[in-house]
Amino acid sequence: MTIRVVVADDQELVRSGFAMILQAQPDIEVVAEAGDGAEAVEAVRRYAPDVVLLDIRMPRVDGIEAARTVCAESDCKVVMLTTFDQDDYVYEALHAGASGFLLKDVRRDDLVHAVRVVVAGDSLLAPSVARRLVADFTRRAVAVPAAGPAEELGALTARERETLVLLGRGLSNAEIAAELVVSEHTVKTHVSNVLSKLGLRDRIQAVICAYETGLIARGG
Repeated sequence: MTIRVVVADDQELVRSGFAMILQAQPDIEVVAEAGDGAEAVEAVRRYAPDVVLLDIRMPRVDGIEAARTVCAESDCKVVMLTTFDQDDYVYEALHAGASGFLLKDVRRDDLVHAVRVVVAGDSLLAPSVARRLVADFTRRAVAVPAAGPAEELGALTARERETLVLLGRGLSNAEIAAELVVSEHTVKTHVSNVLSKLGLRDRIQAVICAYETGLIARGG
């Protein structure tokens, strides 16, 4: 299967560089480039790509607003690319529906890997961004009284709730398997059930859900 990608960045050299890296892969086709968020949204509507790479800071329509529109209108996966790793940008981008968040100094192989990972239905954050995100959610949970858990959480089994808590703490499938003393295959099943029952797009939204429902605050 060929992965169709749109690359959006207001800096032509950066945009072209990302496009060249991806286009060189046998399983990836860059179907369009865009210089701002508005052009990116139009390109997604026109070409129906599997993934769109969005710079956060762009003229007219920024990457976060473009991500909201893309995620609301299509199943296209969004990977944010930026030189900034401030908490607010990460939080807003992921809330908009982004499945990945990478810094622009990402290595060539990691950029390609990110595209393949999000198409496979997983999420991906640069390690430094992941640490900041979890720390940011922790601060928010302490600073703001936790809301009661969403009614949907009642649909989860006890083991699925445990899985959601561990997802919220940023653990990988292997780490969750070790914590619960089960196989990684079993963990994948639990994660899939959690996402399906709660209507979540990916693991990143599961992290958001765990904190915003107060599950982490109560569950530790």
